[in-house]
This record gives sequence, C-alpha cells and structure tokens, in this order.
Amino acid sequence: MVAVMACVLLNGIDEMPSGPHAKLLRVTVVADSRETIDGLHAYFQGAGVAAHTMRALRDASAIPPATTAIVLFPDEFDAKEVATRITSLRTTRPRLLVVVVTSTPQLFRSALEPDEQSLLPIVLPKPVFGWAILDAIRAHAHTEAP
Repeated sequence: MVAVMACVLLNGIDEMPSGPHAKLLRVTVVADSRETIDGLHAYFQGAGVAAHTMRALRDASAIPPATTAIVLFPDEFDAKEVATRITSLRTTRPRLLVVVVTSTPQLFRSALEPDEQSLLPIVLPKPVFGWAILDAIRAHAHTEAP
C-alpha cells in the first residue's frame, strides 16, 4: 500500500463551515469517462460546489486559476504521463489540493510522496461515491481555514 494513501474520516469534524466565511470550493474533475465527468459535475453542482471538467490532464495552465481542488481519475490514462502531470501540478500550483481516485495507487507513488512545498495529495480507492470525494475536499478545506 502506498504510504500516502489517505482515508479522510470526518469523526472529528462536527460541521462544515458555512456562511460568508466559508471557503468557496471550485473543483476540476479530470476523467476520460463521460459518465464519471457528468455524474460528478452534477453532484458537485447540486451540492453548491463550482465544478469544471476536463477529459485530459494537459498542463497546469489548462486548469482554471480559481480551482481549489482537482479530482483525478488516473486509471483511464497512461500512468507515466499522469505521474509527470501530478508532479508538475504540485510544483506549479502547490496550494491546489490533488485528489486521486485510483485502484492502483502504487503506479503513482513517486508523484504522491510528501514534499516540502505542496499539499499532500489525497488518495481514495476506486470505486468511490461522490459524497466521499466531496467530504474529503471539505474536510481538507476545513483544516486549511484560518
């Protein structure tokens, strides 16, 4: 198992921030599957989260600047290319939360290891429900709040 595999449990968080001081979440979903993209986009929008979708992970400049988290389904792409892109994202956008949903986290180990500059990626096992992804992102936003 990858050392950075993280399961976000909300047992210690009584409520998520809301109101004018709540951190606005903007999520970009990257997946090859149209069903995955459409389903998560609809779920996030219904939950009040601004969502953007992409069918490929190009360079960091393709991700909207206001994005606070990227949800990546890497199993649908070339593993070596994905690892390169994750590393690039973590270098160029160190405050961007990277959420990786995969059944093979070991393929991306080098890109997911802790570093001194960027946020530690969250790795969730595939398959996973949209609410679990959103809970992980919100839990992280809650811990990052001032």
